Amino acid sequence: MSSFSTSSIDESSNSKLPVREIPGDYGSPFFGAMKDRYEYYYNLGQDEFFRTKSQKYNSTVFRTNMPPGSFISKDPKVIVLLDAISFPLLFDNSKVEKKNVLDGTFMPSTDFFGGYRPCAFLDSSEPKHATLKGVYLSLIYKFHNQFIPLFKTSVSAMFQNLENEMSKNGKANFNNISDAMSFDFVFRLLCDNTSPHDTNLGSNGAKSFDLWILPQLAPLVTLGLKFVPNFLEDLILHTFQLPFFLVRSHYQKLYDAFSEHAGSILNEVEKSGIKRDEACHNLVFLAGFNAYGGMKVLFPSLIKWVASGGKSLHTRLANEIRTTIKEEGGSITLSAVNKMRLTKSTVYEVLRIEPPVPFQYGKAKEDIMVQSHDSTFLIKKGEMIFGYQTFATKDPKIFEKPEEFMPERFMGDGEKLLRYVYWSNAREIDHPTVDNKQCAGRDLVVLLCRLLVVEFFMRYDTFTVETSKFLVGSSVTFKTVEKKRAT
Repeated sequence: MSSFSTSSIDESSNSKLPVREIPGDYGSPFFGAMKDRYEYYYNLGQDEFFRTKSQKYNSTVFRTNMPPGSFISKDPKVIVLLDAISFPLLFDNSKVEKKNVLDGTFMPSTDFFGGYRPCAFLDSSEPKHATLKGVYLSLIYKFHNQFIPLFKTSVSAMFQNLENEMSKNGKANFNNISDAMSFDFVFRLLCDNTSPHDTNLGSNGAKSFDLWILPQLAPLVTLGLKFVPNFLEDLILHTFQLPFFLVRSHYQKLYDAFSEHAGSILNEVEKSGIKRDEACHNLVFLAGFNAYGGMKVLFPSLIKWVASGGKSLHTRLANEIRTTIKEEGGSITLSAVNKMRLTKSTVYEVLRIEPPVPFQYGKAKEDIMVQSHDSTFLIKKGEMIFGYQTFATKDPKIFEKPEEFMPERFMGDGEKLLRYVYWSNAREIDHPTVDNKQCAGRDLVVLLCRLLVVEFFMRYDTFTVETSKFLVGSSVTFKTVEKKRAT
């Protein structure tokens, strides 16, 4: 467990640090951005790109170009924040504007969203943001009693599919099974417990969301295919945005399904002054990009890291979970889950070591002085600020052994370190409101991750997996799984 004391950082952040000019440069207008893009995707890779520049400039704050750059982005120039002290500037709505920066230095065509700008692309100062965010928060409160039973239904089917595939093939791809479960849960939650199999989507809901999300994020990923030359992939993915018409039919099926089966929610949104058509497009975005898209990345990551803890961690988690459930009367309840200290800490550690959304962007609303651990920097009004959460939440001046997965990190005094866990577009100790940009489902995401671990170890004793890098996140394949022994 970390022995770090937060008071030392608080004191240093209030001290008089030397003012330093932000190091780094953007190179020539066109070729500088192209060079950085190739370094980022092909020559160095994502993490090494930032690490190399940070070491070169001896600073966790510096200037560079961010992909996709030329042709797709009007302006690829950003100021990078890599440490845990400077990073929270991106949460300050009074200083940073979040209009149309969800995907970074470019925005996908609004054709993907029915011609509207969904809530995630709105700045908190825009009146419609508070209206839509308020609806999301009220929905989460309204459905809070349904989370556990609905998730249990979906996850039970997932584990049955996992066992069937293991029995048939000797291994099982977790991503595909998890995606189907995640879509089933989200659709049931928002559509009055209607199974997507009973709609026009059938068993293709998750696939339709995947196809809709892919062209939006294509400028930000690399396929990593060895038989495809880098220049060819770069031309296809990073030079021009893929058009909406390629996925129009899939999106229309999703829109029609939510329009037909989420009527009670759409009625409530209409009462807030949002047109029904716009409300439905926002609901599809919430369900697909925010909820399903988040689970698509986070659940495989969770399984990967829990697997890395080996049988020792599995035994401790199983003992805590089963003992607590037994003491609580045999049922998985919110009260029981909240008493599982190791389970909670394990989930927070996964969110710290591999944040599901690694990037944050914002544009300076005014001239801003920002501090790192050792310097103060001036960011000019209008400059784009970029934060890489994967480095900020592994800041070695905050976390002991930051690159190691330590499940007990946030137990006991370690809970104080939650203020430096930033996965939800805010500090973990903050709470989503209509006036901020923190993920409305922050608490639900944490709960679902805990429930997945709980449901898993109520069935199984230990397991092993094989992992590899995926387009976004990790690909996880179960190699072995041992069922819970009878007691």
